[in-house]
Amino acid sequence: MLPALILPEYGRNIQRMVDFAVTVQDREERNRVAQAIIAVMGQLNPHLRDVTDFKHKLWDHLFIISDFKLDVDSPYPKPTRETFQTKPDRINYPSGRIKYKTYGKVAEEMIQKAIGFEEGEEKEYLIELIANLLKKSYLTWNRDSVADEVIANHLEELSGGKLVLKDLTKLTNTTEILARNKTAPVPVHSNKNGGRRHEGKHGKFKRHNKSNGFI
Repeated sequence: MLPALILPEYGRNIQRMVDFAVTVQDREERNRVAQAIIAVMGQLNPHLRDVTDFKHKLWDHLFIISDFKLDVDSPYPKPTRETFQTKPDRINYPSGRIKYKTYGKVAEEMIQKAIGFEEGEEKEYLIELIANLLKKSYLTWNRDSVADEVIANHLEELSGGKLVLKDLTKLTNTTEILARNKTAPVPVHSNKNGGRRHEGKHGKFKRHNKSNGFI
């Protein structure tokens, strides 16, 4: 049985060429062989030309295919086995808890920024804008009606009682928000037959065929 390829995308012939290059005794000749292999690797993988520093990537692949045994003069720093075996640093994901997922983290951050505003008309206008944003977000995920008092209570709760909507403030009408949501672009999903599916009422789909129309 043939041995497994280190980088299968280059094929067995490239693997054999690299194995041969490792055995070449004369360094100048070995460098010429390595340059020739790089040229062939580039022709076999033209998509790498769209990658930044694609030549650098080819040389890295050359050393990887040789199991890091090839000793040639590379125009780039020679990678080591440890370079590709070292695990990347762990990414710390945000751990903050969102009080109301319907509104999202950005809305909570906006509320915290608004708290720091000086009292006055500008802050009152900002409070109204945020309340309307909360209402729109609520109706995006909950298609039922929502009373302005509910939004006002959520705003006050999220701000720790520091942002209070005035009693006379009227938020955007629920019917108007729902109407805007209905006129939003309908998602179009392609299928394997080349047609398109348009989402209709109640989450159902109709398939669109270029020759027959909706069926």
